[in-house]
Amino acid sequence: MVNFLLQRTAPLPLDEAWRRLTAWPRHGDVVPLTRVRVVTPAPTDVGTVFVARSGLWPLAFEDPMEVTVWRPPTDGEAGLCRLEKRGRVIAGWAEIEVRPGPGGRSRVLWREELDVRFLPGFLDVLVAPVARAMFGRAANRLLRTP
Repeated sequence: MVNFLLQRTAPLPLDEAWRRLTAWPRHGDVVPLTRVRVVTPAPTDVGTVFVARSGLWPLAFEDPMEVTVWRPPTDGEAGLCRLEKRGRVIAGWAEIEVRPGPGGRSRVLWREELDVRFLPGFLDVLVAPVARAMFGRAANRLLRTP
């Protein structure tokens, strides 16, 4: 199992940082070889399900996720979203938290636990830096792009 934490400070108000990070289809725009489709009707809330399809056929896999906590930021208070990953290849969870930061900016904490099934545990030392880099790059791009 791989655990990591990403922290970012963005020159955005809380609600805008939240909007950019939780617009699920946009994740497919910033993660290579990935498309994201939302399965349940809008708006996002607890119970929302979306699926990230990554890779190239025949080596593609689906990563279904369900929103289990949905607390958007309000009145300057932090927001928190928790996703449960329920795929055949990838299991685990992710949390995206957006907090007030210095000078009206937003502080983002992205926590993730990944279990890449069918991969022996001793390879987690290789998966961890790759996952951290990939999700870090995605977070940066999501926060930079309106």
